[in-house]
This record gives sequence, structure tokens and C-alpha cells, in this order.
Amino acid sequence: MVLIEGRAGMGKTCLLKKAADVAASARFQVGRGAADELELAPLAPLKSAVEEIHGGRLAAGRMNAPSSADMRLMLVREVCEPLERLVARRAALLTLDELQWADPLTLLAIRSMVRDLSSYPLVWMLARTTDGGPVSPLDRLYGGLERDGADRSMLEALDEQAVTEVATDVLGAAPGPDVLALAALAEGNPFLLVETLGKLTAEGLVETADGHVRLTSEQQPWVQTITRKRIDDLSPATRNLVQVAGILGQAISVGDLAAMLGKPTSELIWMLDEAMTAGILVAGVDRLAFRHELLRHAVLETLASPVRLALHREAGLTLLDSRGSAVPAAPHLIKSALPGDARALLGLDRAAREVLTTSPQTALDLAMRAIEISDPTDPGRFDRVATAVDALTMTGQVAEATRLARETLGTAPPGAALRLRCALAYALVLSGRPGDAVAEAEGVLARPDVSDDLRGFAESALFWGLMSLRDFWKGRERAEAVLADREYRDDTALVGAHMLLGQFAMVDGKVADSFRHLQEAVRIASTGSVEAIERPFPRMLLSMNYKFVRRLEEAELSIQALAEEIEMLGQTVQAAQPAFFRSCLRLAEGRLDDAVAEAETGLMIDEELGAHVFDLVGLCVLAIVFVRRGDLDSAVQCIDRYRSERGARGMMYGGAWGRWARAVVVDATGDPDRALDVFRVAYTDARERRWTLLVEATAAAWMTRLALATGERRYAEHVVGTAEELARNNPGFPVLAAAAAHARGVLHKDAAALAVAVTDHPDPWGRASAAEDLGVLLLEDTGRSGDRTAVGSFEEALDGYERIGALRDVARVRARLRKLGVRHRHWARTERPATGWASLTDTERAVAALVAKGLTNRHAAAQMFLSPHTVSTHLRHVFSKLGIASRVELARLAERHLADSEEDDRT
Repeated sequence: MVLIEGRAGMGKTCLLKKAADVAASARFQVGRGAADELELAPLAPLKSAVEEIHGGRLAAGRMNAPSSADMRLMLVREVCEPLERLVARRAALLTLDELQWADPLTLLAIRSMVRDLSSYPLVWMLARTTDGGPVSPLDRLYGGLERDGADRSMLEALDEQAVTEVATDVLGAAPGPDVLALAALAEGNPFLLVETLGKLTAEGLVETADGHVRLTSEQQPWVQTITRKRIDDLSPATRNLVQVAGILGQAISVGDLAAMLGKPTSELIWMLDEAMTAGILVAGVDRLAFRHELLRHAVLETLASPVRLALHREAGLTLLDSRGSAVPAAPHLIKSALPGDARALLGLDRAAREVLTTSPQTALDLAMRAIEISDPTDPGRFDRVATAVDALTMTGQVAEATRLARETLGTAPPGAALRLRCALAYALVLSGRPGDAVAEAEGVLARPDVSDDLRGFAESALFWGLMSLRDFWKGRERAEAVLADREYRDDTALVGAHMLLGQFAMVDGKVADSFRHLQEAVRIASTGSVEAIERPFPRMLLSMNYKFVRRLEEAELSIQALAEEIEMLGQTVQAAQPAFFRSCLRLAEGRLDDAVAEAETGLMIDEELGAHVFDLVGLCVLAIVFVRRGDLDSAVQCIDRYRSERGARGMMYGGAWGRWARAVVVDATGDPDRALDVFRVAYTDARERRWTLLVEATAAAWMTRLALATGERRYAEHVVGTAEELARNNPGFPVLAAAAAHARGVLHKDAAALAVAVTDHPDPWGRASAAEDLGVLLLEDTGRSGDRTAVGSFEEALDGYERIGALRDVARVRARLRKLGVRHRHWARTERPATGWASLTDTERAVAALVAKGLTNRHAAAQMFLSPHTVSTHLRHVFSKLGIASRVELARLAERHLADSEEDDRT
């Protein structure tokens, strides 16, 4: 990865071209693309580069998602998949120029694809100009890539020696002092320097004498004058043509140029020939282009500012009339539209709606410009703000979305802007302000004139707000009323009602009823006309229900279906959810390394997409894993970040599980009293306690132990009573009986109950914890006599902790055994090494084996029921541990390891 930057004219494009030529001669596949200031189509430069390697246009994927779906993930996949197939066969170079003009989706795709394809023989060269265009998102991209190891180069101005060498090369002899003085006016800019020297030679303004080149006139022309003279020397008609071309952009469609000039293409031929002969325009495959951006700027400077604005407006209106899309016209309208310009507003509105699902950041820019030029009394202004709020929400900027909506609604008459109020309600839920979301949704529902579709949307937002507030009892009556009136209700409202009732049933301790409601919600969402943003949520809740009751195979299948649904719908804000849910599942399975990999993948996806709504889940998983490994500093850092993150803390199960994770970390750092304070609501509120014990199967025994350690026996009794009630009322879910037995055994020192937990608990860490508690109890009964039964329980606990890599727990149990005089030589063995083949986890070895066979990341992911992002994360770990940098090296190591294993088997 090479990052190039510098002022216009410093040679970035020439450097990329030279690199492409060298790569092609070395039999690399080469793809080239460049962004354009006036190009809003998402992924244009990246698609151009991949299509050059591909040898044709990329096939469009399945566009059968709902019209409201966020299509960004699908579009990125349509570029990433063919590129992955291409680089799997042969090394490639991808060059992307002028990225200061790149659309947001292109920048997002680069960040994602660089990481996901890092194991392939793919070289990236990115270039940007640093003296123009919006650069903040690009700064973040360059900074992130540099932190990941990219080489970053700033092309500085030529020094005096370099200027002399360039002048000598261009002029054929050493430049004299007067020529060097003129050359200095180019300020070390290579393009301006060569342009100036070439023009001097062409105009006969230099001569060679005594081996040096000197000026033939004492009057030194300015560099800018020389560039301007190239334009002024054109015929009036051609000069007019290149001025209009400059308005249309760096790359120009001949058809658009003809439309702007009001002439058939045949009448432009002689003018185009003249412009190309003069070195101003050059011909590409299907478009003309200015030979250099600086030449285009020089052309535009020949136009007075009012003339430029008028031409941009004319270009915008012409493109609106001649294209099926409003997107090509939008950049011109942004530059030229004036307040109250009805046609410009129509074009901006159309363009914003067109790109909302593919490039919401661009839609936001268009909508905000339309808002700026809208009359305050324009009724369409509220819909424009609603579009901007939707775009902000889709890109994870929920705080900005709520602020904009609030400011606008402050000027709205009562009952107006209902669509905007619904958009605000959802943004408020996602920004962690469910109480405000409920109030906003109730305000919409109170209006007698609300449309059916907005009523369903508002009811759904209301249900989500109440679920986030955990105020299921307030929402229960409305949800039941919606289901009773189902024939006349919107599918979105029906789904929301079933989800709320499913959550209510869970909190009420009726697990089977919860599953029934959520499964019905999934069915309606899959077959009905549900808003795209709503469709994945029922399956999210269902997936976690399966995890809560440790029906892990069903949870795995449900998460896989969720991932496919999110990808099909392109729900960017939810893209990280499958990885976060898998991290919870891996933690429940005792696969700590895989839990970390999935959590890291989720956080990486959210970082790339700027959607951090569900980061808290991943942070909690990491915190618990770090505690079990004994890395308390890292655990504390995760909790500190958890507490500082803004997001939907109360959504779904986040509040209870977040408190659980925080309390575990605080207790591990040696402060059980503060841990009890963190978790006190779960001890004192029966509903919260019931919910907590359902959300985390190992919480019952842990809470009982903590309450006893802090002298709060009554709290321990409440926990055990609730756990036993849940087990008794839900006989079809064995995990609840095992959890209750474990808690009862700790409270009442009941060895038989602990033995049941050791045998029946489906959570591997829970089984080991129960075995340790049983050993402690047996030891109390027998004193320090070294009772073999107690030792056996401790050794069972030790084996369980070792199997899952819970090193902190391993150390504690070893210390217990040493006090009993029990030592084993295998304790002295080192833990899994940090490097080499033996350092790989089971999943890493499986990924490595598939990749070594030649499978792409996506094919390996499909075989392992993982996401390509997760496979990429595992591969980065594999490459780091093995000290390699390519899939070829991995294949060699894998073959060697297999041969060594077969040799060991024979001997």
C-alpha cells in the first residue's frame, strides 16, 4: 500500500502511470481509476479500475431489495468479489488518482477492501491533491491506512538542482541564469516548469549559445501568462468549447458537450481537433479529458464568476433533461442554485432520493444544499430535512440527525412534518434516548390525519423505544391491541408488536411464549411489506434468545440467516451485528480466541462504516474474555470505553448484559462492594433480576457468590429464588435448571446441587465454575486433609478452564491444588506459544487450511459459516503469528506442516 499526496502538478499522476507501466511489464494485472470533482456516482473510480482488470463492465448484482434498503454493502460487494477472484489468480496493481474528489462510498470501500484482501498479492497506490477539495474523510482514510503499515509519501517542490536537471533535459542544454530565474517562478512545480519550458521552446523565446540556453528577450513572461497564452491562441469557437468543457468537468462526454453548445457532434470535430492539437484536451476510451487539472483551472479562470455560475446552472438543467438520472446534474446545481430556484430544488430532491440508498453521505450533502436554498415557508422543506435525517441515521450520525430534526420541528406548525417526526423517533432510539423517541412517536400517533404507513412506522418506533426503556408493561396493551386488529394493521407495526410481546414474555419468565412471538415476527418480516430497517431486528432478538438458553446450533443457524438478510437488504448500520452476535455465541461455547476475533471484526466493521450503535456488545465480550484470561488492564479499558460510548445501551439485552460485564470486571479488580453497587438493581428489582438471569446463564451462581462475599445473604436468597422459579416455570430449557442448581449449591452449600451443575450445565465455563465451587465445599467439609474428592473436583475445574483458555481461573485453581500439596509436571509446560504453527487456534488452522487450498476468503467463509470480514481477521492473525505476508507462503507452510505430521504418524 502506497499513499501519495502533493499539490496539483507535482507529478502524482505521472508517478502512477510509471508504476502501472512497470507493473504491466512484470506481468501484473493493472487497474486504473480517478475520481472527478463533478462525479457523484458511487464507487466510480474503484469500479473503473476493477473493470480494467476484469476486461469489461462488472455485472450488476441482485437489486431485489426493498426500495428503502441501504445498498452500500451490496455495491461494495459487487466490486470486491470480482477483484478477489482476479487477484487470486495473478498479482495486481490498483492505482486510484485524485481521491480528494472521491465519493464517501469509494473511501469506505477502499478501507474495507484493503483489509479484507490484505492476504492477496494486491498492491494499492492511492494519490490525492492536497490543495483543493474536501479532505477530512480522506485524512482519516490515509491516517488509518498509514497506521496499518502503508507507506506515505508527500511529493515536495523540486529543489534548485532538480529544476536545473529538468530544464537541461527539456531544453537539451544547461539553462542560463535568466532561464533559471524564469523557471524559479514555477515554484518547483514539475508540470508548470515543463509547460513553461516547452512553450518557450515552441515560441522561439530561447536560444542556445556557448553550451547554455538563454532567453531571446530581456522581458521575462510570467508562468501563468504562458499557460493562459495556450488558451488565448485558440480560435474563438474552440476557446468557447473548452470553456464549456471546463464547466462539465475534468472528463467530458462529447454528447453532453454538444448538448450544452446546442450543436450536433459533427460540427464540433474541427474544434475538438484544435483543442487536442493545442495540448489542452486529450482523448480517452469513451470521453475527452483535460490534459491536466491545472489546465482546466486556467480555462475556468478565463470566465467571470457570474458567467461560471450561469453555465453551471445551464449544465445542471441540460443534464436533468437529457439523462434518466438527476445525479449527473446535481454537482452543477449545488454550485449554481439560488434561493427559491424551483427547478434546481426539484433536481436536488430527485438526486438525493436516488443516491440515498447507495451513498447516504452524498444524499445528505444534496439535501442540505436544497434546505439552504429553500424558502422557510416551502412545505417541501420538511421532507428535505427528513431525507437528511434519514441519511444521517443511515451513516450512524444519529446525534446530528436528532439535532437537525429538533431544530427544524421547532419552526413547524402543529401536525406538520409527520414523516420527519417518525424519522426523528427512530434516530432518538438509536442515539440512546428512548424516552424522547416514545414521546415523539406518541405525538405522531395522536394525529387523526396520520397515514397508515406512517402510523405503522410510528408504532414500530414506539415499541422499540419502550423495549429500550424496558417499559414492556406500558407497551403491552398497545401491542396486544395491534395484534387484535391485525387485519387493518401495517406489517411493520405487527412485527414491532410481536417483538415487544416477545421481550415482555422473556422478562416475565415465559421463555416459550417469547420464542413464539419472535418466530412470528421473523415470519412476518420475511414475507410481509416491512420497512427494510426493521426486517433484521426480529431475527436479532431470536438469535440471542437461542444463545440465552444455550440452544447453540439453532443460534448459529439463526445468525447465519441474519447475516444473509442484512447483506441482502444492505443494512449498513446493522452490518456488524452478526459478528457481535457470533462473539457472544463463541463466548458461550468457551471459544475465547474466536470470541475475540468476532468482536474485533464487529468493531472493525463499525469503525469502517461509522456506525457504532452496537459496539457495546463487542466491548462487553472483550471485557469478559480479558477477565478470564487475566488481562485486567485491557478489561478495564474496554469497560471505560463502554461507559464513554454513546449508543443504544438499553436496546435489546444491552443494559443487563452491560451491567453484568462491568460488575465482573470491577469484582476481578478486587472491589466486590463496588461490583455489588454496579449490579444492585438486578438484586433489588425482581423483573431486572429475572431478565439478567435469562440473559446470562452463568450469572445466577456468580451473583449468589458476590452477595455472600459482601454480606448480603438476602440478596443471594433473592437470586436463588428467582433462578429456581425460572427453572420450574420453563422445564423445556435445561440451562435454567442447571443455573438454578449451581446457585442453590453455592447458597446452601449443597454438594448434590453443585454436582448436578457440573454434569448438566451447557456452558463450559459454567461447568468448570461449578466444579470449582464443589471442590471448595468439599474441602470445607473435610478440612485440609487433602480429600481426594475435593482434589478431583478441582482437577475437573482446572481441566475445564484450561480447555477454554481461562488463564486467570486456571491460576486460581492451581493455587488451591498447591495448597493441598498437589502438583503436576504438566503445569510447568508453557502456554500456547505466541508464534509458529503451534500458536494457531483451531479456527485459525481451519481458515489457513482452506486458504492454502486456494479458496478465496468468501468461499472459506461460506464453508465455515463465518463472514468474509471474520476470515480476513483470522488471516491477519495467522500471518502475524507465522511471520508471513502472502497466501503463497501460507500454502508452503501448510504443505510442510502436513508433511511433518504425516511423517510423525509413520514414526
